[in-house]
Amino acid sequence: MRSADDPLDLTGAWNGLYSYPRAIEPTPFTATFVDDGGWLSGATEEIARVGPTRGQPLTATLQGRRTGHSVTFLKMYDNPPPGYDAVQYAGDVNQDGSEIEGRWMIPGVWSGKFLLIRAGGLRTAIAEDVAERV
Repeated sequence: MRSADDPLDLTGAWNGLYSYPRAIEPTPFTATFVDDGGWLSGATEEIARVGPTRGQPLTATLQGRRTGHSVTFLKMYDNPPPGYDAVQYAGDVNQDGSEIEGRWMIPGVWSGKFLLIRAGGLRTAIAEDVAERV
């Protein structure tokens, strides 16, 4: 977890939402990070909103890097939906390490915004804030 030595340590559970560039409802997801001195690993879970896997649970592993307030990671699906198997994420961590906001991209396919909020806060306020921002 976060320490005095590294207040931006991202280790732990996160609640998130990512949006599409078209008129598709944003997708909620959960993420768990392990932050080992800035090297990130972890996993995500979500319910597919589009395509042939619509309505099915999707899981993925995460691998990436945190440098200062900047974060980049690759989400690699365990059973990829047709057409792609990985999604690139790039974002920024806020000052107190409680949020990560940025963009996701599937090169040559599409991209959109995402927001992750550290789990454990006021869930109603988080849900409203996420919906407005994404």
